[in-house]
Amino acid sequence: MTEARFDELIHPSTRLSLVATLAAADWAEFAFLKERLGLSDSALSKQLTTLEEAGYVTTERRLDGSRRKVRAQLTSTGRAAFHGHIAALQEIVAGATPPATRPN
Repeated sequence: MTEARFDELIHPSTRLSLVATLAAADWAEFAFLKERLGLSDSALSKQLTTLEEAGYVTTERRLDGSRRKVRAQLTSTGRAAFHGHIAALQEIVAGATPPATRPN
């Protein structure tokens, strides 16, 4: 079972959306992430760099013909942080739900 741990680094909505997208894939291309999240190149680069510096994401730069392509992957540390953050959010939401409406 995942230990619930609120993660301030993942919590901002842009990073949470980015990490959630990466959690659902093995690797994700920069262009896909940019379109999916509606971010500019510079905004996505900044978010990826922040997550990479924390050890949550790894990026790979490669040549595809004459074009440079970047793709990103969630690391095991990032995946654990994401699952812990989701568990913490679920605990917060469960605590705010009146007992009569909580599922069994």
